Amino acid sequence: MKLFIGNLPYDINQAEVQALFNQYGEVVEANLVIDQFSGRSKGFAFIEMANRTDGHKAMETLNKQGYKNRQLVCREAKPQKKGKRRR
Repeated sequence: MKLFIGNLPYDINQAEVQALFNQYGEVVEANLVIDQFSGRSKGFAFIEMANRTDGHKAMETLNKQGYKNRQLVCREAKPQKKGKRRR
């Protein structure tokens, strides 16, 4: 199950995001989106959990949960649209 996590603090790193979700089950992939110019987080990430049960548990627990003075947004990721990529 793939999750979208928004409103993350800008000073968070990949390892912190993965550790946050490892509490709820096996994380297959954690992808923190980084700004290419500043090198810091853009404030959102995509997490792929090994199974739907763990994904739902993480989503229900972390959605609207406070983390480093930010209220997280956690929901199921929508499929990526095919088309032209903006640059």
